[in-house]
Amino acid sequence: MKYIVLGLGNFGKALSIRLTALGHEVIGVDRDMTKVENLKEKITHTVCLNTTDRDAVSALPLYDSDAVIVAIGEDEGASLLTTALLKQLKVKRIIGRVVSELQLTVLEAMQIDEYIRPETESAERLAVRLDNVDIVDSFKISEKYSIVEAVVPERYIGKTLREADLTNAYKVIVLTTIKQRKGNVEGTTATVKEVTGIAKSTTILEEGDILVLFGELNNINKLIK
Repeated sequence: MKYIVLGLGNFGKALSIRLTALGHEVIGVDRDMTKVENLKEKITHTVCLNTTDRDAVSALPLYDSDAVIVAIGEDEGASLLTTALLKQLKVKRIIGRVVSELQLTVLEAMQIDEYIRPETESAERLAVRLDNVDIVDSFKISEKYSIVEAVVPERYIGKTLREADLTNAYKVIVLTTIKQRKGNVEGTTATVKEVTGIAKSTTILEEGDILVLFGELNNINKLIK
């Protein structure tokens, strides 16, 4: 997959390096030539340009990318202008970075409904989520093991955990499952998640369920791909 990361500060740098390591094509963009030069050997491509310049940004392969991530954090004005420009250019998937409640309000007004808060979601977790579209969230426990939330694969819908036999097949453990339903949250309709408790062999996997999995990330990826 191909990603464009705009802003190569600490967060953007870590995200770009991790996505590249996972085998994705990454274009890292920053207006600071020093940052661009320092990363040119670590990520797929680096570009030095002003992300608020429409002509410069338009020259990037925006429509060939699976997502454009606005990782700018220090300059909120530049971050919002960049996001607004991407929205104006009709980029299909924009992931914004939120560093303040005011910025979140503006992003929501622009109908950017996918965003990250670096204080709660690390570059590592976002990279894992982008690496596989079926991964909802992840938490790295050690260098080897992770806990991952993933949508139940279609081939297991209607089966019990005993029938799916995921532990023997993929060396992963299903800790629990999460049901998703529409509900009323503060006067608006939203998706509500309900944890079903400790998974049992008789637990039936239904369409839309989220599996909470424990194991090595490469084994989890084999299960959900």
